[in-house]
Amino acid sequence: MKMKPLGRTGIEVSEYCLGTMTWGTQNTTEEAHAQIDRALDAGINFLDTAEMYPVNPISAETVGRTERIIGLWLERDGRRDDIVLATKHSGEGMQHARDGAPISSETIPEAIEGSLRRLKTDCIDLYQFHWPNRGSYMFRKNWTFDPTPQLQHDTRQHMADALGALEAEVKRGTIRAFGLSNESAWGLTQWAAVAEATGGPRVASIQNEYSLLCRLFDTDLAEASVQEDVPLLAFSPLAAGLLTGKYQDGAVPKGSRMSLNDTLGGRKSERAFPAVAAYLDIARRHGLDPVHMALAWCAGRPFMGSVIFGATSLEQLETALGAVDVTLSDAVLDEIDTAHRAHPMPY
Repeated sequence: MKMKPLGRTGIEVSEYCLGTMTWGTQNTTEEAHAQIDRALDAGINFLDTAEMYPVNPISAETVGRTERIIGLWLERDGRRDDIVLATKHSGEGMQHARDGAPISSETIPEAIEGSLRRLKTDCIDLYQFHWPNRGSYMFRKNWTFDPTPQLQHDTRQHMADALGALEAEVKRGTIRAFGLSNESAWGLTQWAAVAEATGGPRVASIQNEYSLLCRLFDTDLAEASVQEDVPLLAFSPLAAGLLTGKYQDGAVPKGSRMSLNDTLGGRKSERAFPAVAAYLDIARRHGLDPVHMALAWCAGRPFMGSVIFGATSLEQLETALGAVDVTLSDAVLDEIDTAHRAHPMPY
């Protein structure tokens, strides 16, 4: 398993990261623990979670359950030093956490303490803000995104206050590094600039959606990521399962994500399925598993820190792990570029 630096933190993470957002709804505690064991055996040292997990659905009854499941694994095995542990602070509008309060210097210590308690650890390696207070064009909001209500002074003041609270947590030893999620190029550079001005923790990574079907990161964010040395942690690299091909021709497998969320969070569209068909055809003609092709393509991007994938079964996990040994040829990469031009932004 290839290891990569997490920005400028000195932390090394595996190029693939085990996602956990279904643990507690679609996965039992025992299944989740088996996944961690198998992932570590394969060389993965990176786990990503969030205080609001699990999803499918998100509910007041289940919020925090995924962190508790990971905490039970840590309590069982005591292998804290074997993993780099990332979690997230929910943002404004998440009613099941702090009544939907925005991220602030007041909420940060409380949220960290809650995660530490559930995770049964005394330090979080990467502490991420799940989405920015000012809003985000992620999650299909790019089609109607309006940045005009944002006030630059208020945003920069919030960043300075939040970084001050994070710096206090670094000094307390409760977190090691700070990351963003669902951020923009402007937001990333502003966080970096405010940290430089105030001496607060420098942003280490940015976790945004990225896949063959979702390539919003490829221009301004890619440039900001490389120039600021803030690598991408890609979530949904299989486009919520679309790129596996299992939803083609109207299929909805029992227990699949689409069986629980009909639109796949807005990813299901008339244009998505022909795009998937194009990528499935490339994989078939080159003798590749489409899962391996999609994951290996993400891992090979020049701004990539780690590719986050989840699984609802050990069988799915084994399939995903097969991508570790796959290197895509120039011919495959050229055909992927051609397919992307033919099917840009399919959802």
